[in-house]
Amino acid sequence: MTSLVNARFAEWTRGLDTRESIISIFSHIRDIPYSLNFSVHDPKTSPAQMLVAGKGSCGPKHYLLAEMYRKLNLSVVFATIAFSWNDPDFCYPPALRKQAALLPVAHHLACRVQIGCRWVLVDATWDCPLGRVGFPVNDHWDGYSETKCAVKPLKLPLRTAFCHHPENEMFRKKSEAELCPTDGEKDHWDGKDQARYYREMVAVRTPYEVERIAQFYRDFEVWLVNVRQEKNVP
Repeated sequence: MTSLVNARFAEWTRGLDTRESIISIFSHIRDIPYSLNFSVHDPKTSPAQMLVAGKGSCGPKHYLLAEMYRKLNLSVVFATIAFSWNDPDFCYPPALRKQAALLPVAHHLACRVQIGCRWVLVDATWDCPLGRVGFPVNDHWDGYSETKCAVKPLKLPLRTAFCHHPENEMFRKKSEAELCPTDGEKDHWDGKDQARYYREMVAVRTPYEVERIAQFYRDFEVWLVNVRQEKNVP
């Protein structure tokens, strides 16, 4: 860990037992404002860079979460999940909805953490103010149960063993000690391997798709600022 990450870890866990530390770390990372303008993908450097910037996307948030949870001697894997930005539950303004409908498949990063004998999804993506416009914020996590996934995973056509009920939570196998990814999820023990996989997934995008994504990111960022400031929120 860098000195900054070490300092935050000490601050967020001081005087707490393991479960309290799990919840505290999660809550502090969740409350970092989500930002696509800060979307770096180096698992080694992005946690400290995010702490300096005071904002971050799902990548640096979960690289930091994994780094700190491993400091608590928890087993963590990185879960890369395919999804669409055109989620009907997100209350986009009309212009942003039109942009989202034209975007290619995106890839979300969360963590799976072994807490006790159970592997659970731990997703600290959305900060609390974004719940007002349909984002599934995990605002009262107990440090043990499965969190809500920040996105609706896109299922692979040949894999249907793991389904989702309407509240967007995963069904699990009877043996909860077993790591059970959802459809379309790719799990990685190593951050470098996850970053390589992500680069391979986005490398197939055309220049036109890259341009549309960049414009969506800029407009999405402005919208999130307005949501947090309660300006022009539908």
